Amino acid sequence: MPFKMIDTHAHLDEIENLEQALNQAKKAGLAGIIAVGSDIASNAKVLELAEKYPGFVYPALGWHPWYIKESDIVASLEFIKANIDKAVAIGEVGLDYHKRVRAIADKELQKKVLRELLKIAKDNDKPALIHSRYAWRDAYDMVKEAGVAKAVFHWYTGTSSVLRDIIDSGYYISVTPAVEYHEEHRRAVKETPLGQLLLETDCPVVYARGREGEFKASPTDAVRSLKGAAVLKGLSEEEIAEATTENARRLFELEK
Repeated sequence: MPFKMIDTHAHLDEIENLEQALNQAKKAGLAGIIAVGSDIASNAKVLELAEKYPGFVYPALGWHPWYIKESDIVASLEFIKANIDKAVAIGEVGLDYHKRVRAIADKELQKKVLRELLKIAKDNDKPALIHSRYAWRDAYDMVKEAGVAKAVFHWYTGTSSVLRDIIDSGYYISVTPAVEYHEEHRRAVKETPLGQLLLETDCPVVYARGREGEFKASPTDAVRSLKGAAVLKGLSEEEIAEATTENARRLFELEK
């Protein structure tokens, strides 16, 4: 019988043949999925999916830095505030300092939006699911300064010094299938205590792009995150599954 797992970060609104993907995920051992939002449209969609699949799909409402526009600030924040009681978390939110992203939303605009989103998380005691590519220190500092008690630094690939601060603050790191090949991500998984690890897929992202073994993720690939974490931590898959599932249930206040 498969081990129970929770995929704590999935873009279910982007999955083709979703019904089939969710059935396969259940067969693989998935006991729940956190469906993250990226903008108003995807936020509305994850709320719909949570209603359609109660007790299995749980919605997080967010605004991904890739999709930030100054003209959308009021509407996006109002939508999240109006529906926050239906959400288990605020996410996906954060900062991305890749030059392509900064060409769309500069650092100051990203920070302005993140500050507002973190305030919503704090005021409603919700975990924040943080995207922090090339912005690890700034993202951590903003979460900490906002007084957010619960946060997940998803697919973390940053420095050990920021990771130590994340761990010392009681925040979480989520393990993706990139644990099979990405050295910085592998290091983060190794260094993070088991009590602060979660599993995720970030599906339908493509992993190992341009490499042998490239694949488009689905929720079932939480199994790959599990297996990779077990190898790196020197623990059984059962131990990783039990700990990460309990961590997720506690963090997101999910029913058992």
